[in-house]
Amino acid sequence: MRILDTHTLKAGEIGDKIATAASTKFLFLLEGVAYDYSIYDESTLQRDMARVERFYRSRGFFDAHARVARVLQVGPKHVRVEIGVDEGPPTINRNTTFFGIDALPGHVADAVRRVARDAMPHGRRFDEDAFENSEAAVKKALTDRSYAFAVVDAQAEVDIGANVADYGFKVAPGPSAVFGPISFAGLDSEGSGLRKAHIGEDQLRRTIAIRPGAPYSTAEIDAATQALLELGVFSAVQIVPSLPDPPPADHAVPLTVKLEPVRMRQITLGGGVELDEIKTDLHLVAAWEDRNFLGGLRDFRVSFKPGVVLYPIRVDNWSGAIHPLPEAWLTVQLRQPGVLESRTTGFIRPQLNVFPMLVEVNPPADAPVVGYREVKIPLGFERTFTKKLLVSIGYTSQVEDPFAYIGGLEPGLKTIWLSYPELVTSLDFRDDVVRPHSGIYLGSTLQTAGGIFGGSATDVRIQPEIRSYVPIARGLTLATRASVGFLWASSYGQNWNAELESSATTTSSAITAPTAANLAQRATLERDIEIVYFRGFFSGGPATNRGFPLLAVAPHGVVPFLNPGTASQQVMSSCTPTSQRLQDSAAAAESCFLPVGGFTLWELQNEVRADIAGPLSGTVFCDLGDVSPNQNDIRLSHLHLSCGVGAAYDTPVGPIRADLGYRVQPLQVLGFANEYAAWKADPVNGLPPRLFTLPIALAIGIGQAF
Repeated sequence: MRILDTHTLKAGEIGDKIATAASTKFLFLLEGVAYDYSIYDESTLQRDMARVERFYRSRGFFDAHARVARVLQVGPKHVRVEIGVDEGPPTINRNTTFFGIDALPGHVADAVRRVARDAMPHGRRFDEDAFENSEAAVKKALTDRSYAFAVVDAQAEVDIGANVADYGFKVAPGPSAVFGPISFAGLDSEGSGLRKAHIGEDQLRRTIAIRPGAPYSTAEIDAATQALLELGVFSAVQIVPSLPDPPPADHAVPLTVKLEPVRMRQITLGGGVELDEIKTDLHLVAAWEDRNFLGGLRDFRVSFKPGVVLYPIRVDNWSGAIHPLPEAWLTVQLRQPGVLESRTTGFIRPQLNVFPMLVEVNPPADAPVVGYREVKIPLGFERTFTKKLLVSIGYTSQVEDPFAYIGGLEPGLKTIWLSYPELVTSLDFRDDVVRPHSGIYLGSTLQTAGGIFGGSATDVRIQPEIRSYVPIARGLTLATRASVGFLWASSYGQNWNAELESSATTTSSAITAPTAANLAQRATLERDIEIVYFRGFFSGGPATNRGFPLLAVAPHGVVPFLNPGTASQQVMSSCTPTSQRLQDSAAAAESCFLPVGGFTLWELQNEVRADIAGPLSGTVFCDLGDVSPNQNDIRLSHLHLSCGVGAAYDTPVGPIRADLGYRVQPLQVLGFANEYAAWKADPVNGLPPRLFTLPIALAIGIGQAF
């Protein structure tokens, strides 16, 4: 199906408006697989000719004609349909006239003129949708400024000969109004599990923050509606103004708040399996939530995820004696609405976690396994503005206490304390949070650790990101994500690249020649590795670069507390960059140089998402990015490009997704034929593990990659 001679409007945009369509190809290659063929129908094509002309006129081309339809036989059972179009000249917006606004205050009249002219800009092409929306926009400009009873009538006059359009807005503003009394409906609905005794109207009035007698404003009503929804106790909120005709003498507008409450208490039980190149994890999930804890609409939630890691079982390794490594994740959350002011929510989320630190893909049999007892206490405030902007300001105190799951614990491995305030912002213009098809998302995280806040690390960490979603066609979306990250540290990792380059020598020297200087150098390396692991950047895995295992895109080095501490001098020296064993054995490289985190990050993800059939969808993607050991070092020569395909199946908890990514070898580090050559030139680059001897990675998760 082809639409020819389009110059201003896109052929794909026109194709979405007609019934005749090309047969959809599965994975963009195969017709008749997963999708039904599109059947040619001559009568449908004739009606489509009229649809094309109607669409053009709605976009300002009143002289447009669908002049010809050609049907070409291209196979025994296939035809190609071509529609030729004469667009003709566009109709341009000219004058906008207003009636009935002379008696309005100057700032209100100016707002009406500005909104109308923004909706139908002078010199722009006529657009039917924009014209229809302009009437509502002008009315909202009035109702936002207390004119609740305003009536607006918009008319358009098109001079087809001159190809211009003039507009007139007739306004009857009515009296300036104020808010009247506020009443609630739905709090005691049958079977809701929620009664007036459980939620006091005083709390709801505080959240709404609309005072009777204040100037009427639909913008305030919209903000109040969003604030009530964000309490999390209502599935639907509608604030309905009473606007009788004629207006009452006092010009007061009563409001009725219609509420559909959800159940206040909830228990969640479940389980899951995590399987990747690093570990196999079995876990349970249990949670309890009360959305009106002790009254006042406090949201109290406890979640507990106990599990066990079946070490060393992995997706490509099913041999060896199994060592069960117990782990647990406990989170308690309390959210209090109306802190500081009516629409700001305070929160505290204490966490107690116990987990193994697994970063090695092919660990040797005698490798120790280090675990951490983590205590993390974030607290702060958050507020949503205009439905789209979320701002969260908080402080986190975090303690990481190491212990040994298997083997002994290195003496140089110490408990670290991280202390930092954090600013998180997001601006969300997506059409759907779970399955976006169009829109844009902006986010940023800023942290400042140490200094007056104390702790083991002093640094500044920032990571902004942008996501965009562009509809290509019906059921087809181009999604992109870009992110950069910068970590500026002053108390650790001052020459991180040099530390990692010499990490093998530092580790072995402390064993072969345990002088005070060598031991101190090793202790500094261990301390820096430990802090960077929790503060630095990593990439790779199901949410970033899907051709790599989790954390694999990062600077690599020898990690003393994850390499055998009792190894002989010969084993340790085999991890030096000049050792022949290391140069000849990828397995030795993987077990010696492990991801440790870096200071500068950049990521770029691109994918095309296609609806296949029902809840099944597919993805074709290419991801790339890098993490540098240096500060302020965006290395565009380190692409780490991986491309692949994925599939997702929608479930009540989100799409279950599987992605298979292949690392394109010449485009890992530019100038090197493959990732092994890049690693031989600089072991800090790391050598990603292979799955079934191939440079691929399999990622399985819930939810979209971004």
